[in-house]
Amino acid sequence: MSRSKVSNASPQAETIPLAVARSPLGDDHQALSLSTDLSLPYLGVVLPKDVRHANALLFLDESGLCLQMAGKGAPGPVRAEFVTGKMGYRREHGGGSGQLVARAVGLQKTKAGLHVLDATAGLGQDAFVLAGLGCRVSLFERNPVVHALLADGLARAALNMDCAPIIARMTLRAGSSIDWLTKAGEASETPDAADVIYLDPMFPHRDKSALVKKEMQVFRTVVGDDDDSEALLEAALAAARYRVVVKRPRKAPAISGPEPGTRVEGKSSRYDIYPIRALPQR
Repeated sequence: MSRSKVSNASPQAETIPLAVARSPLGDDHQALSLSTDLSLPYLGVVLPKDVRHANALLFLDESGLCLQMAGKGAPGPVRAEFVTGKMGYRREHGGGSGQLVARAVGLQKTKAGLHVLDATAGLGQDAFVLAGLGCRVSLFERNPVVHALLADGLARAALNMDCAPIIARMTLRAGSSIDWLTKAGEASETPDAADVIYLDPMFPHRDKSALVKKEMQVFRTVVGDDDDSEALLEAALAAARYRVVVKRPRKAPAISGPEPGTRVEGKSSRYDIYPIRALPQR
């Protein structure tokens, strides 16, 4: 079967921002599908450290899909991972409704099964925490590369016995959240309306964590900053039933617009809370 591949042999090859590749144990069919769906060149089986003419790779290995910067000395892969690592530890040993994101959403104040819409899902970590605490979470991620990473992570986690019930409460939606929010804000309230809308727009983080540095370094190769945060907040305020929550670096200014009603602060980040009406007490 003939496959489109970009050779690493020519030193004159033009540098491309992003390509698809795999390890010998990576799924070839999935790699080809990603290459076609995202209109990215497919390099076939490579070692990321040996790639010279691509800045970053969507790379498939035995652990699933990851985003990997190319070349020697590049930071390790970033993937949506819910079963092991940080999220696995947090699932088993987390602080329940006392976690900052849970407090910001209001889970200490209500026993209702809230529908949370994560409008900037990224790798889905906060959404996973909220789903683990009983929320029904709709996730939007408009960047197609990050969306592919998140879809892969959710699919892998759904096969794990401990994670499957949590993943069942998470729905990854296609398209831009701002389009969905605008339509929802213009329509009359429906039973599926989002109780809480959660925003975590890209911002120049200054967290000292090596993982955060690695994620931000790799993400900025394909995502950049969100320059429509103000419009996103406006649309969220028009669509949310009870509150909007915005995650920010602790010392960063609030998004331009109305002032938050209150805040929940941690060591490196904070949550700006925009209340609309009181949460249900049922």
